[in-house]
Amino acid sequence: MTLRPVLVNIKALDDSAVGRFWAEALGWTVAGEEAGATAAKPVGFDWLDPVGVCIDVIAVPEPRTATKNRVHVDLATTSVAHQAELVARLKALGATPARVGQGDVPWTVLADPEGNEFCVLEPREMYRDTGPIARVVVDCADPRAMARFWDEAMDWTLHEVTDDRAVWRSAKGVGPYLEFLRSPDVKTVPDRVHLDLVPDPGDDKAAEVARLRALGAADLDVGQGDVPWTCLTDPEGHEFCVLARS
Repeated sequence: MTLRPVLVNIKALDDSAVGRFWAEALGWTVAGEEAGATAAKPVGFDWLDPVGVCIDVIAVPEPRTATKNRVHVDLATTSVAHQAELVARLKALGATPARVGQGDVPWTVLADPEGNEFCVLEPREMYRDTGPIARVVVDCADPRAMARFWDEAMDWTLHEVTDDRAVWRSAKGVGPYLEFLRSPDVKTVPDRVHLDLVPDPGDDKAAEVARLRALGAADLDVGQGDVPWTCLTDPEGHEFCVLARS
């Protein structure tokens, strides 16, 4: 029984505008199959057999209240010139500089049109073959505890565990990394960005959800009503959803 990350889910007042921003930022296509949901995904992306992640923007009526999201994406670059060009292009698309206490660092912190932070990294050999998203970053209090839960929860390969971070990548060795980084920030409001995961073919979603509960996940009620996915939180309270395959 396994689960794979498939979506970086972003809540937004205007899903269409935010979804278009991310599609243009990443060089991906826009897909809007239903009102209130806009996806940005690479050509040929199969959400039932994902090796990476796409971005799904969901409309909500509540404005953002967090001073900083606990989940964000970092974008990859291939050279210093590419980094500068990408930052300029993103600003032209509507991104704005963001201050999250980063100080003097070689990466650039920006925010999308609704204030969701992301980083444009300086060139790093580790991320040279990830595609436009280098990594999905999750702030946490205890990376080792997160490694114990998430390594059992999903089928991505665990590459590193220290007191400061836990790092995974698809078992196929392609696409972005998932990194839980130690942070002093304390969760005070629901996350604006979260991960969605999908079971492998033949796996039973209900059984997967029960397995996650046994690992320490808790049920989450966000007013979702009768929906085909299940909302949960990990042992540190990070929200995530387990999707149905149909």
